Amino acid sequence: MKQITFEDIYTLGQVVAKNEQYRHVHYPQMLTRYDSNFIEFTYVPHLSEFKEAETYLREYHLKKGQKHVKFYFPANEKPTLELIAYLTDREYEIGFIELYVIQPECFPVLRTNPDIYIQVVTDTNLEIYLQLNYQYDLIFGSEFANQKIDLNKRQYKNKDILQLLAFYKGEPAGCVDIIISNDTVEIDNLTVEQKYRNKGIGSALQKFVMDRFPEKFVILVADGEDTPREMYKKQSYQYQGFKYEAQKIYQD
Repeated sequence: MKQITFEDIYTLGQVVAKNEQYRHVHYPQMLTRYDSNFIEFTYVPHLSEFKEAETYLREYHLKKGQKHVKFYFPANEKPTLELIAYLTDREYEIGFIELYVIQPECFPVLRTNPDIYIQVVTDTNLEIYLQLNYQYDLIFGSEFANQKIDLNKRQYKNKDILQLLAFYKGEPAGCVDIIISNDTVEIDNLTVEQKYRNKGIGSALQKFVMDRFPEKFVILVADGEDTPREMYKKQSYQYQGFKYEAQKIYQD
């Protein structure tokens, strides 16, 4: 199997600064999207180096009206105990993400469920897709949800992104974005409505991707402390590594 790394994961944003310590990614079209506005270190920084980067990013974001800072650390390396202590004392949210890959033929065979139907998003059903995402995105605030609508519209026009809708007994029940590259397709923003969970909708969306792109590696990033990662393992996804992250949201 081809070696898949975090370098294969799609990053929405532009590199606005880069040096030996880190790269700074910024996405002016959606300042509230933390995963598009961050610093990623090339090596685990010493505390003094982190503080310097922290000050730089905080000041940069303040000028843009942004209320957060976010940092990624190098893949498969843990921050030092000194750094963890500092982040904890400063009330950062600390976590890690995990990278998974699967070859489509390894995905489990699913029993056909006539209640579930998958559609590619087109002009006809785009509004349904937008509203389904909007209701989910409201948990992050109305500002984020409204900006996400514009992002979803831009991505709808992107030939390298395929948006899918899932219906359960005729009702919109879930959606997912598929990011297409030469060797991989990335599953992103897989969402299933709360009342339709545990009915096989998430698996059906994934199976659609496997059937649509049988020649590519299917990749995804999972929260390292969330339950879906266990589902991915049961579905034969292969673990490829981890990456620590830390973010802080300021109240003023």
